[in-house]
Amino acid sequence: MFIEPQFRNQRSGWIEVICGSMFSGKTEELIRRVKRANYANQVVVIFKPKTDTRYHKDDVISHDANAVIAKAVATSTEILIRLDQMEKPDVIAVDEAQFFDQDLPTVCEQIVLRGIRVIVAGLDMDFMGNPFGPMPDLLSKAEYITKLHAICPRCGNLATHSYRISSEKDTVLVGEKDNYEPRCRVCYTMGNMLDL
Repeated sequence: MFIEPQFRNQRSGWIEVICGSMFSGKTEELIRRVKRANYANQVVVIFKPKTDTRYHKDDVISHDANAVIAKAVATSTEILIRLDQMEKPDVIAVDEAQFFDQDLPTVCEQIVLRGIRVIVAGLDMDFMGNPFGPMPDLLSKAEYITKLHAICPRCGNLATHSYRISSEKDTVLVGEKDNYEPRCRVCYTMGNMLDL
């Protein structure tokens, strides 16, 4: 079985979290890891929340239009139910983890205890700069964390925040460039002060 070099001495079953702001390449990185696992003849199953229908109702598709076949589920518990109905995979991948319920970290731990590698990608902060959904718990339980950054279009520095440019106030707003812009901490803060 092929194991990426950074995980070579790890026993089977661990959690990898890919996080960052909007447009930082989280889904691209998840797809890259999934493709490497597929190339190594590992069985990979990908899940996404049913609420994310931006590009496709089932598949995981990045902003750059790279895609992998996925299964859309309503709750994190449904991942376990689906897992019990199939042959044991080598890898489970979960995209847009921030949209799942608070049970996702526990579900991921249960999957890991079965000897399965779990790759999770999601926003670490919401548009208000607060920890988003189950992501803080996933980050605390993960063996490996990759934090990605976009580029702030206002100043060119590393973007760590997702600035909402639309007037919607709900925490969960599935969107893309028409609703969000990646921003560095300073430009994010300046924009929020201007919006008050």
